[in-house]
Amino acid sequence: MDMESLLFVALAMVAAGGVFYVFVYPYMSGDARAEKRQAAFNSTAVASKRVVDRAADPAARRKQVAESLKEIDNKAKSKKLTLETKISQAGLSWSKSKFMMISAALGLGFGVAVLLISGNILYVIPGIFVGAFGASNWLLGFLKKRRINKFIKEFPNAVDVIIRGIKAGLPLGDCVRIIASEAVEPVRGEFRQIVEATTMGLSIAEGCERMAERVPVTETNFFSIVINIQQKAGGNLSEALGNLSRVLRERKKMQMKVTAMSSEAKASAGIIGALPFIVTLLLYLSSPRYIELLWITSTGRMVMAVAGFWMFIGIMSMKKMINFDM
Repeated sequence: MDMESLLFVALAMVAAGGVFYVFVYPYMSGDARAEKRQAAFNSTAVASKRVVDRAADPAARRKQVAESLKEIDNKAKSKKLTLETKISQAGLSWSKSKFMMISAALGLGFGVAVLLISGNILYVIPGIFVGAFGASNWLLGFLKKRRINKFIKEFPNAVDVIIRGIKAGLPLGDCVRIIASEAVEPVRGEFRQIVEATTMGLSIAEGCERMAERVPVTETNFFSIVINIQQKAGGNLSEALGNLSRVLRERKKMQMKVTAMSSEAKASAGIIGALPFIVTLLLYLSSPRYIELLWITSTGRMVMAVAGFWMFIGIMSMKKMINFDM
């Protein structure tokens, strides 16, 4: 037999051995049955693990939601209000230096007014202090309160727009953009800042947290918590926002009821607070020599100072009794 025949026979024997090892030997040695038993065992283990995970899922979800709430609460407590934050809460685009310049101008104006009215240079320093710090902070507080009232009035409508958009299949980002372009101010401006924050790389949850800082009310805090929990723990966002919308509208109804029920007390407090000034004016018009002793004598000025202090205490007490935090 020549070399070619021997090589052909060797190759045929190797091929036959390979076929035997691959297809016949596993069934003879029991490897195939072992693999089937192992696959059946693994499938049973996976199924039991899914059952255990499904049973433990509500507890894990509650734990994750609690951790998210705790994290948001810690963030809110750790942040302090800066002057820039107060200016943004008032809806102003002023810089810190511009606000200080306006405060200095108010202080100077109050000082000049006090000097012209009293004629005593010693009263100028308190007048400057009141104008520079009291009037400017009062202006920020007034603008902030007016802006927040407008925001609370329109915010439930914005939440309803998000709910309808999500139910229609739109992503949350597109719903926020719709509000940022079509809502009423100041809701439109706040959601526009969320869109700008997402454009810069932040998430929508972080943008909502910043909105809650600029508009520090319970409504925006609720909204920020819902968005944060949904993005971290998942869930039905439209259902969660629907519950939030109902809560916001019920809070608004309750606030209107409280306002209506406390209107009589507020009117009474206004009459009681204005009564001393009205009586003083009437006495001055009828008997000026009798009433002017209060401000031309040192004893009268002392009496006016003490009476003004106690009247201030009474007005603040009445205000505390008739104002309710919602």
